[in-house]
Amino acid sequence: MLTLSQSPTDPAFVQDPYPFYDRARAGGDLFFWDDYGMPCATSHRAVSALLRDRRLGREAPPDIVPAIPPHLAPFYAVEAHSMLELEPPRHTRLRALVLRAFTSRRIVALGPEITRLAHDLIDRFPQGGPFDLLDAFARPLPVIIICRLLGVPEDRADDLLAWSNAMVGMYQARRTRAEEEAAVAATQAFTAFITGYIAEKRRAPGDDLITQLIAAEEAGEKLTTDELITTCILLLNAGHEATVHTLGNGVATLLREGFTAIDEAVVEEVIRHDPPLHMFTRWVYEDVTLFGHDFKRGDQVACLLAAANRDPAAYPDPARFDPARKGPQNTSFGGGIHFCVGAPLARLEITLALQALFARCPDLQLAEAPRYANVYHFHGLERLMVTR
Repeated sequence: MLTLSQSPTDPAFVQDPYPFYDRARAGGDLFFWDDYGMPCATSHRAVSALLRDRRLGREAPPDIVPAIPPHLAPFYAVEAHSMLELEPPRHTRLRALVLRAFTSRRIVALGPEITRLAHDLIDRFPQGGPFDLLDAFARPLPVIIICRLLGVPEDRADDLLAWSNAMVGMYQARRTRAEEEAAVAATQAFTAFITGYIAEKRRAPGDDLITQLIAAEEAGEKLTTDELITTCILLLNAGHEATVHTLGNGVATLLREGFTAIDEAVVEEVIRHDPPLHMFTRWVYEDVTLFGHDFKRGDQVACLLAAANRDPAAYPDPARFDPARKGPQNTSFGGGIHFCVGAPLARLEITLALQALFARCPDLQLAEAPRYANVYHFHGLERLMVTR
C-alpha cells in the first residue's frame, strides 16, 4: 500500500487538496495516510463500497472504545445519542423515529418559505462596495430555516450558529485544547436551550419538528429526552455546516465558470465538484480483506468523499465543472445506512437559494479570490467577497 505524508493543516493543502488526492489515488483504491495513521479510500468504487459494508461502522467496538478525557465528557455525553455515531439496532430505531417526523412532505412544504427567506436576505444586501456573501446569505439562510423547522425563535439564530461552529470544531484537524473547551461550553449551552423548548412543546404542542419528535417518542417506540436533545443538535450542526460550505463553494465555482442558470443538474454538480465534507471514518468489526488490504478488527479506515468525487474512473475529466456529465451517485452525502438524513432538505435549500440569488443578482462577481478556511476535514471558505 502506498504511504503518503501530508499535513491536513498545511496552507497549500487546505486551499487545494485535490492534487494530493490524485497522488494518493494513483497508488490504488487505498493508501496509508501517515499523518492520520490509517488507511484511506480514494477511488469511487472503494469509498462507495466501504460506506455500505456492514462489516464496518461508525460505532467503536465495545472493547476498543477510546478513553474520553474528563474535560470532554459533556460533549461526548451528547454525542453518545447521535444516530450519526451509532449502529443497529439502536441506529435503526433512532433513524426510523426521526424520519417519521422529518418527512418528505414536511421538507417539500418548506420550499416557498426558503424562497421567501432567500429574497428577504437579498433585499438586505449592502449597496455599492464588496460584501461577504457568506455572512449576508449562505450562513443565515440554513440556520433560520432550521430554527423555523424546529419551532425555536429565529432571533436566537446567532447563538445557534455560534454553538454549532464551536461543536463542529471538535472534528477539525487543527483542534486545540481551547477549541475543545469552547465545544464543551457550546454543548452545555445548546443542551440547556433545547431542553427548555422540549419542555415547552410538551406543554403546548405546535406544528414543528420538536413536537413531531415528541409525538414519535410517545407512540410506542420512544425517543428519550436525551435522544431528542441530541437529534435536534445533530439536525442543526450536520445540516447547517454542510449547507453553508456547499453554498459558498458552489457560488465561487459558478461565478468562475460562468454558470448562472440553476437547475437540479447544476446543483448536483456543485455538490459533487467541491463538497463540504472530505473525510468520514469507519471502524472495522471483523478481520476482513478489502481492496487488497488485510484489515483487523478494531482498525479504522477513512473514506475520502471528495477524492471519490474526483475519480477519473467514475467521472471523465473530473476536475471540470460539467452539469451535463453522467456518472454514478456522488459520495458527498455518504452512503449506506448513514446516508445523510438531511440530504433532501439540503438539496432543496441549495437549489432555491441559488435560483433566487442569480435571478436577483445577474451581475454578481467575485471581488477577490476566495480562500478556504483551515478547517479540514470540512472544506469551506473563510469568506466570499462579491459585488453586485
